[in-house]
Amino acid sequence: MNRMPSLFLSHGAPTLPIDPSMPSAEFGTLSAQLPRPEAILMLSAHWGTAQPLASTAEHPETIHDFYGFPRQLYEIQYPAPGAPDIARRAAALLNEHGLLADTQLHGLDHGAWVPMLLMFPNADVPVAQLSIQPHMDATHHFRLGRALRALRDEGVMVTGSGQITHNLRAADFSARPEDADPRVTEFTDWFETKLAGHDIDALLDYRRQAPHAAYMHPTDEHLLPVFAALGAADDDYTLAIQSLGTFQKSLAMTNYVFGTA
Repeated sequence: MNRMPSLFLSHGAPTLPIDPSMPSAEFGTLSAQLPRPEAILMLSAHWGTAQPLASTAEHPETIHDFYGFPRQLYEIQYPAPGAPDIARRAAALLNEHGLLADTQLHGLDHGAWVPMLLMFPNADVPVAQLSIQPHMDATHHFRLGRALRALRDEGVMVTGSGQITHNLRAADFSARPEDADPRVTEFTDWFETKLAGHDIDALLDYRRQAPHAAYMHPTDEHLLPVFAALGAADDDYTLAIQSLGTFQKSLAMTNYVFGTA
């Protein structure tokens, strides 16, 4: 079996599947360019726990973990099968690498089901979630990814879901794309330069080294999943970038694929 790439997805607002002004179709374009996985292990910014937990739900529920959105959004169901064996395998790998992990039943939050719906609309790819640890740093999540790397040889696509920039307090929901804060580009350019240069040390130290890091991520739970995807990647990974634009002035959407050389 060919080794799967690892991914980081900027999942955007929950309205992505129903808002024609948002780049929803591009997720399908990305999916068509990727090998089809046997299963997906998803690390979403929206499931945070004290220690890593892998969901063994056989039929994970679609969690509508948001408020005040159109009723249409709450009626969406994403009935993908779970991947309990993958969840147990992920927890075992983490424990083997000294990262205390466990399993529990958990559904798919919108950081998981929104991009999955757009990439695999037939809900026919099994998916398990693995929690992130918002109180831990980038290095911890990179270690998570390293421990999970073996899954890629077993047909599993390790996928982080968050947002490359995520400052909701600075967001202007009336802004046009051309009104994007220039600091967004300065941050993403730095981040992508370091990704392309395989400068892992700088990336793990992004809060100190990256321009406007604290402004782009007042809290960094939406960026932590990228470090898990990066950790799961090969040392000599190839990098593909799908830039979808900046929305609401401060919310950039970029997807990264870490492939095999």
